[in-house]
Amino acid sequence: MMLVVVIVLMIVVFMTIVMVCLIVLVIAVVRVVIMVVVVVILVVEMVVMVVVMVGVVMVVVKVVVMVVVTVVVMVEVVLVFVMVVMVEVKEAVEE
Repeated sequence: MMLVVVIVLMIVVFMTIVMVCLIVLVIAVVRVVIMVVVVVILVVEMVVMVVVMVGVVMVVVKVVVMVVVTVVVMVEVVLVFVMVVMVEVKEAVEE
């Protein structure tokens, strides 16, 4: 009878140890999963920041292109004015 009680106690102790080990293992796995989630969130933040920076660069490029187009149009207007003045001077000289 004592032998049966000792065997049952050993089985209970062994099962308790196994349960504690399983709980520790689950906690470790949950910590690893949380770390992976944090890393994924950081990567997503970096991607969003890169997209925002690309958007800012695109806006700057648009502004620069608009300024260049405006300068080119102004230069064309000045050139047309100079050509008209030259034609007027040429006609005046011919008369």
